Amino acid sequence: MNSPSVSDVSLYELALATESPPPVLQVSPATLKSVIDSILQLLIEQETPAIVWTKLPRGDVWQFELERYAALVGVPKAIYLFKSQRDESEDPATVSLPLSSSAEEDIDKPIIPSTPSSAIVPVLLSPESQLRREYFLVIWSAQFRGVLLAHRPRSMQASKTISPALLDSVATAGQLGQLPLSEEAPERKQLLLTICSFEPQLVEQTLVGLEQAITASGALEELIADPSSQLPDHSKVIEQWQQLIAEMPVTTTAELDWLERLFGKQLQHQEENWQRGTIYRKQAELAETLRIQNEELLDSLRLKDEFLNNVGQELRTPLTTIKTALSLLNSPNLKPNQRQRYMDLIAKECDRQSSLITSLLNLVQLEQVVDQTTLPPLKISEVVPGVVSTYQPLAEEKGVMLAYTVPEDLPTVSCVNNWLRQIVINLLHNSIKFTPRGGQVWVRAKQQGDYIQLEFRDTGIGISPSEIPKIFDRFYRIRQSGDDSSGAGLGLTIVQQLLLHCGGSISVKSKIGEGSVFNVLLPIHRIPSDSVTSL
Repeated sequence: MNSPSVSDVSLYELALATESPPPVLQVSPATLKSVIDSILQLLIEQETPAIVWTKLPRGDVWQFELERYAALVGVPKAIYLFKSQRDESEDPATVSLPLSSSAEEDIDKPIIPSTPSSAIVPVLLSPESQLRREYFLVIWSAQFRGVLLAHRPRSMQASKTISPALLDSVATAGQLGQLPLSEEAPERKQLLLTICSFEPQLVEQTLVGLEQAITASGALEELIADPSSQLPDHSKVIEQWQQLIAEMPVTTTAELDWLERLFGKQLQHQEENWQRGTIYRKQAELAETLRIQNEELLDSLRLKDEFLNNVGQELRTPLTTIKTALSLLNSPNLKPNQRQRYMDLIAKECDRQSSLITSLLNLVQLEQVVDQTTLPPLKISEVVPGVVSTYQPLAEEKGVMLAYTVPEDLPTVSCVNNWLRQIVINLLHNSIKFTPRGGQVWVRAKQQGDYIQLEFRDTGIGISPSEIPKIFDRFYRIRQSGDDSSGAGLGLTIVQQLLLHCGGSISVKSKIGEGSVFNVLLPIHRIPSDSVTSL
């Protein structure tokens, strides 16, 4: 097989070597296809007679509009389809299109027979042709002449093999910085260096370059010598299109109108692509939302199962203790002091069972409460002192000093009276419960920005750092030696849920052997703006 002559040139390099090279753009294969489709669709819609020279990437989707134009009846046309003898599917740089940007948009179009049209003349290029890494579309008609060139660069290093004169031309056009670098992201390596021009001189130079390319292709001559080959003689191909060009009149007055139509067609393509992309994005967002909701539902079901399992265990424990104590009470050899101890145990477990059921009912009611947009104003001084006074006898019996400081002039908070009472009762009960004899418990209230802070401080046994994150979990009880762990383990959970409904929060600081500090923040009551306006 003969080698191609040195006259075989790259159309892309030929365009850049002109005196005023056109600008080079980096575009994706999808954008290139959109422009090619716009030009061919306009030829189809206007039924424009034209001569077309083209080389397209492999794949039926690229030739769809070309075959539609070739199938037009009664429209004079000549289409020269250039193909490289090298199988581009084996080339790692072969241009490919994602389904969403190419094939899907053709799903609803009529099917064109895959058999080549008689209007399409195949032109085979040498495997070593300079055009093997290029794609092009050249149109010559009475209304319009234009050329679209696309080059697949390998890397910045490969571009250094270009002649210095060509590099100077690229630099002059201000496009050198657009050449892709080898370290770019993989998705950017698919970008094509593209030139689009409507200059008659550049169109004519491109046709001269095509003539040189097929003339230099020794492989073509050998294939034509084969009787089984259906390829036309390359010299006859060139003579044919030169004759067609000579017979094709050029009307420059219609060119502007044709370009305006082309611009409108391209805008329509971009709008359709944008609309399609918007639909895909919305579908993706909806799918992500459904996925998150599904995960939340599964988590909710898992938490419900865990809750029911914990409730069953917590209810079974006191019943087991009561049943054991009752069986021991039937012993004939039971001493009076033992009998009394078992009776006290039964009473204690009954109280625990009652406390557990009450706490469960409160928690269920809280979870069913609909968030209130407006909560009534409530004075801290009307609730806290009364609760503290109720717990004074219990603190004195245990030998714990209990005191409070609640100023009368504090702003009102947004909270329900019963909710605030339940918060204070649970926290105060825990402080006294875990404070040994001789200890102290204080309750203080003060304003802190837009909140009222309630501080519950004690000198009790404290909470270990590993347990602090768990104390608000359902049924979790602090296990410390010598403490009373008979509670239901729901008190702090209820406090946290009540504060969430009020728009407040709770935090804790504690050290083993030094005590704990629970800080409650309740939002100061604000009159809604619409109420102020109505006044």
